[in-house]
Amino acid sequence: MPVESENITRIHLDGKELILIGTAHVSKKSAELVKEVIESEQPDSVCVELDEQRYKSILEGNKWKDMDIFEVIKSKKASLLLMNLAISSYQKRMAKQLGVNAGQEMIQGIESAKATGAKLVLADRNIQVTFARIWGNLGLKGKALLLSQIIYSIFSNESISEEELEKLKSQDMLNSMLDEFTASFPQLKRPLIDERDQYLAQKIKEAPGKKIVAVLGAAHVPGIKEQINKDHDLAAITKLPPKSKAPKIIGWSIPIIILAVIAYTFYANPSAGLQQTLSWVIWNGSLSALGTAIALGHPLAILTALLVAPLTSLNPLLAAGWFAGFVQAYFRRPSVKDFERLSEDVYSVKGFWQNRVTRVLLVVVLANIGSSVGTFIGGADVVRLFLENVF
Repeated sequence: MPVESENITRIHLDGKELILIGTAHVSKKSAELVKEVIESEQPDSVCVELDEQRYKSILEGNKWKDMDIFEVIKSKKASLLLMNLAISSYQKRMAKQLGVNAGQEMIQGIESAKATGAKLVLADRNIQVTFARIWGNLGLKGKALLLSQIIYSIFSNESISEEELEKLKSQDMLNSMLDEFTASFPQLKRPLIDERDQYLAQKIKEAPGKKIVAVLGAAHVPGIKEQINKDHDLAAITKLPPKSKAPKIIGWSIPIIILAVIAYTFYANPSAGLQQTLSWVIWNGSLSALGTAIALGHPLAILTALLVAPLTSLNPLLAAGWFAGFVQAYFRRPSVKDFERLSEDVYSVKGFWQNRVTRVLLVVVLANIGSSVGTFIGGADVVRLFLENVF
């Protein structure tokens, strides 16, 4: 007998029956509903809101022990990894509170598809493509707002009940949430929600068989219902945005201007040029060292940031945080235990700072932030001294 629920949407299209299950990613009831629907419906295909990368992550588990922290720093992925851990920490805290694994409904969809002999379809767009299109569509203000929201999620101790989660899956509440989301981050909604609705809709209706069950986050159901009758060009919405030349131009322009100003000042007024050099060194070095200290870096990592930041700030291909991070990882090398505890430690702010893996990442990121702030303050002071002493 077919299962009926307010979180189930049935669509008949081109001789197929499409059954959409709207879920909350940390709800125990959602996982139970997925199991019940697939077992009852015996579909030909089960679509899950996963891409290949996230699917492999679920199958293999958290292979933290295989991660080379030095390679992460070398490949410039420290900030991305720290951001991913921060984003997941809020969802994991809610999941832990409710006694269910985050994404349990997707795991259940995979297991039930296998148990019933249904074809498993990975229906979501590659997560890296989504991130790239999100970041490419945000201006400076949008990026700052997004980062502040992520940082807030780390420090937030907000609790939510299972009943509140179930309310989030009602259509009226969902629409109001999306309206608020669009108002706060208008550039973010298109790549994060709208484009993925189109991608998911196309993959679902192309799934083999006459009866298809799709396991989806509730936020996507209204959009998929709207997009399912249209044909979508998947190549167009998986294309990476062109990289802007502005960051590279700005990155090289600032050090060239700073060096030119200091050189001319030395020529016109050597004592003022010496003041400029000291200001540049002090602001860059001290703020980068301060960032490393806030990350509870090793004393030699702090000293490294202090010494290298004034030089790395003049070369866009280098960053003070990389050097400080290498020193931190060398003297406070993460143990197997640190990697094993990583998925638990990201639940709390204390855990972020205590775990040696995340502390290395924090050293890299905060040293770089300190150096960046020092570059703007030191650069402004260099210009001030130039104007006061040369003109």
